[in-house]
Amino acid sequence: MPSPRPASLHATPISAVASLVGGTVTGEDVLVTGITLASQDVVAGDLYAALPGANAHGARYAAGAVEAGAVAVLTDAAGVAVLAADGVSVPTVVVEEPRSVVGPVARALYGTEDLGLRLFGVTGTNGKTTTAYLIDSALTALGRTTGLIGTVETRIGNERLRSMRTTPEATVLHALLAVMRERSVDSCVMEVSSHALSQHRVDGVVYDVALFTNLSQDHLDFHPTMRDYFLAKASLFTPERSRRGIVCVDDEWGRELAELAGVPVTTMTSLADVEADWHLVAGQDADPAGFTLSDGTTTLGLRSALPGDFNRVNTAMAALALLDSGLEPAVVEQALRSDPHVPGRMEKVTLDQSVDGAVDGSPDASLPLVVVDYAHTPDAVAAALKALRPETQGALVVVLGAGGDRDRGKRAAMGRAAALGADVVVVTDDNPRSEDPAVIRAAVLDGARDAASVGGTHDLHDVGGRADAIDAAIRLGRAHGPGSVVAVVGKGHETGQDVAGTIHPFDDREEVARALRAVAAPTGGTL
Repeated sequence: MPSPRPASLHATPISAVASLVGGTVTGEDVLVTGITLASQDVVAGDLYAALPGANAHGARYAAGAVEAGAVAVLTDAAGVAVLAADGVSVPTVVVEEPRSVVGPVARALYGTEDLGLRLFGVTGTNGKTTTAYLIDSALTALGRTTGLIGTVETRIGNERLRSMRTTPEATVLHALLAVMRERSVDSCVMEVSSHALSQHRVDGVVYDVALFTNLSQDHLDFHPTMRDYFLAKASLFTPERSRRGIVCVDDEWGRELAELAGVPVTTMTSLADVEADWHLVAGQDADPAGFTLSDGTTTLGLRSALPGDFNRVNTAMAALALLDSGLEPAVVEQALRSDPHVPGRMEKVTLDQSVDGAVDGSPDASLPLVVVDYAHTPDAVAAALKALRPETQGALVVVLGAGGDRDRGKRAAMGRAAALGADVVVVTDDNPRSEDPAVIRAAVLDGARDAASVGGTHDLHDVGGRADAIDAAIRLGRAHGPGSVVAVVGKGHETGQDVAGTIHPFDDREEVARALRAVAAPTGGTL
């Protein structure tokens, strides 16, 4: 389904587009009213951006785009050659690096230079989604009309759209922002990925405030080194992309970012021995989720809606973003008490009905608590298990795998984190993609075995097939007695599993509910 477009369109000559980006025009000076990178999403009057790709040049699809209603093409010299070879005659704007100008062109065509709504951009390895949901839910609780763009979904007020990636392409993003303006959205929270920053997807957007949560190993299949990964994130904190920053300085990357940021930055830490503008202090009352956030003059009493030290940090970051919006501390405290319900982030899954045969009609008390989380980096796995340890009276069981065709260097580290944090580790398949699932599992298990040699658990299981692994983990949790906890990590909110290029329907939450019903049934079958 094509992404929404604004109802109000403004016709712009392609000569003006060429002038904006320093390009040249061939053919008639036609008027364009929109822009897209995808030939299947063309709307009549569009400028089709034909970009060079890893496998094919976008100009190969120009004929289809023109047939669908595109009136002009934006491309490079290679694209012009493809158009000529394919016999496609269409007015064309030619630039040396078309991807680098798509954002500014989209901004001009959709008139998003001055939106009149407050933009928050959240980046970091972990915590982007939760922090974005916390800000959004707090603003919604205050009666604001909000927009949300991220990994799980895109929202425009009450309309929900499926997100295909964490941060959309610039053509889609500027159209979404224009739609939000038309619908009187007053605040929009976005997750901003390192891929998006590197690939010009947020070009032409200036965030009122940018937030940095943390940085740990991830995406090293895309970024050559951790430093390249960091510098991609750091580019958000420049005048071209933001006005102010809020940076968590709990890790060394955050501390470096605070030093080199090209915009004014407010810093926050949960560590007593680190200097920062704001300090998070937990454990001052009987509520394990409660904490204070203080800059020495102003103190907020806050509570994390989700378990774990990292979620207190996410809540603190959201609080500082709200304060930056001009809200009073007492209003921020109240607004953050609303339940953000972050799909697939420390989400508890329980039986939704009584078990047949139970004496009092209540669910089987021997069933473990099951939590689904998106943790898919070594640090995130460790943090999730640490957060669940206080809730565990029996055994802590974890189900995890690693994605295929992605950062291979983190697989063993994820296994180590699992074996050091849990009592039982069930290694299974995540999204194997084009790789042999058994090879991926072996790499994760190697790391788990290394951890077992230095004090980690020796209770390791290799279970091919994610549904079978979830079944096995819940049965293992039940066998370890009441109070056991099962953490199913890696896929979180995802509703599909990529195996050999085919996306199969698969939702961890649905599979957990099914497995719980099967284990709880008196006959051992499903209810």
